[in-house]
Amino acid sequence: MVKMDKKEKLLTIGQFAALHGINKKTLMWYDEIGLFRPAAVNPANGYRCYTYHQSPILETILLLRELDVSIPEIQNFLHNRSARNMKTLLEEKLAALDLQIIHLQAVRKTLSNHQQNMNTLLTMDLSEISLIEKEERCLVTVAVTKDTPFEKEVEMITAETARYRLGRLHDASYGSMIPVASLLGGHFDDYTSLFIEIPFLRQEAGLHIQPGGTYLRAFHKGSWDKLPLRYQAILEFARTHELTLSGFSYEKGINEAVIDRIDDYIVQIEIPVQKQIPAQNNLF
Repeated sequence: MVKMDKKEKLLTIGQFAALHGINKKTLMWYDEIGLFRPAAVNPANGYRCYTYHQSPILETILLLRELDVSIPEIQNFLHNRSARNMKTLLEEKLAALDLQIIHLQAVRKTLSNHQQNMNTLLTMDLSEISLIEKEERCLVTVAVTKDTPFEKEVEMITAETARYRLGRLHDASYGSMIPVASLLGGHFDDYTSLFIEIPFLRQEAGLHIQPGGTYLRAFHKGSWDKLPLRYQAILEFARTHELTLSGFSYEKGINEAVIDRIDDYIVQIEIPVQKQIPAQNNLF
């Protein structure tokens, strides 16, 4: 703790700026706009001087600026300083900061997904069908049919992204869902939903839960009219390896950002594999 007599000693603008880790030009600007005045000005040379006692006020200003509080807002607060006004101001800015943090977490998750897609592209074998493990995810879904116009799909997707306050489309990833029952019945175009994967979603009513566990994963490159052939190969793989598929097939493109031709488009297909219940020994 600094003694009271030392708090009253004058510091040069350079010393005071260094004490608070800022440029002295910032202090000069604050003085010019009337936001933060020096304790004294040397009449002989015009040099600004400050006291340690002014530090808490400057730190408050710097904190509010860090929170993107405008100069007029700070000036208004300094003219009406009180614990209540400070509490109200900080609550508003903390709420805004929380939203920004959520957005940055979403962007980071999206970038991580893109990075994972690029790693997959660089190491994948398009002919391979494999088993992977996935964590449970919450998805926003939009119901569609074969007859849903593309314009209507765009309209519904736009409404859902607005509902969840996504700033831009890159904050989420998109795909389509087809029931496994439809695939087993040979109806390879029976898409029932579009899904939106929003990184920061938690379980709540109305969301689709994509279960965690083992998934069969495959890829398809090229036009969609050849996709049924890929599904036939997937179903044959499942039969050969005695795998029971369940729920939905989740499809999403993984290379839109790095291609120019639709023939180079790659769809990632992931389908849950139902856990097999081991047969119990007959005790009788």
